Amino acid sequence: MAVPNPMEPSDSVWIEDLTYMEVRDRIAAGATTVIISTGGVEENGPFVVTGKHNVILESMCPAIAHDLGNALCAPIVPFVPEGNFDPPSGAMLFPGSITVRDATYQSLLEDIGNSLKLHGFTDIILIGDSGGNQKGMQATADALNASWADSEVRAHFVVEFYTDGWAETEEYTAKVLGVSETKNDGHHDDIWVTAIMMVTDPETVRYRQRVAADLASINGVDISDLEATIALGRKMVDFRAAITADAIRAAIAGE
Repeated sequence: MAVPNPMEPSDSVWIEDLTYMEVRDRIAAGATTVIISTGGVEENGPFVVTGKHNVILESMCPAIAHDLGNALCAPIVPFVPEGNFDPPSGAMLFPGSITVRDATYQSLLEDIGNSLKLHGFTDIILIGDSGGNQKGMQATADALNASWADSEVRAHFVVEFYTDGWAETEEYTAKVLGVSETKNDGHHDDIWVTAIMMVTDPETVRYRQRVAADLASINGVDISDLEATIALGRKMVDFRAAITADAIRAAIAGE
């Protein structure tokens, strides 16, 4: 018989924030869906930290898991293909960026997926917040499903998190929330990125310093009102999470 948990369990959805007993008991209680999210470390202009995609996922993954109701979040995978080493290309032209080879990335994701399968998760979800992450996640899901053909466990690459998730959130922000960009500042940044990151931590977009330097705007949208911008970001998070959760349900159902 398994040793019972001697304490009140945490309500976190992050596996790394749970004890092994808490993970075990959550799976036994029906939390058999797990989300593997991939971010990145790359150049994002003068205001936004290099871990932009990871910061976004810190808010997005729990929102998706809570919408699903039976899911946990694996630790965010911060290392993804960002360009070549020699000669350097893409994000690797900028200090602070970290890249991995496609084979390394896919092997890491496969090992994470196999680890989660081993402990009882039956639906392994892969989502990525950056464009360069998508191809490798599809290849990983295909490889895992081929190796798991004799089991009921399945990997699902949910591209809607990146495609529909961003496009429909931008449309929602403009048409429903009434917030639209009026220009392009030329940075690897926008109001959707900035507002969602501020939900996680305003310091990741250098909010305090930007206000002091009279730079508290992005692409024509004022972000100087901290509470209002965070509230805007929360609405974006909830909207994008709902789109993604619906896509995950459809993928699991085979639709």
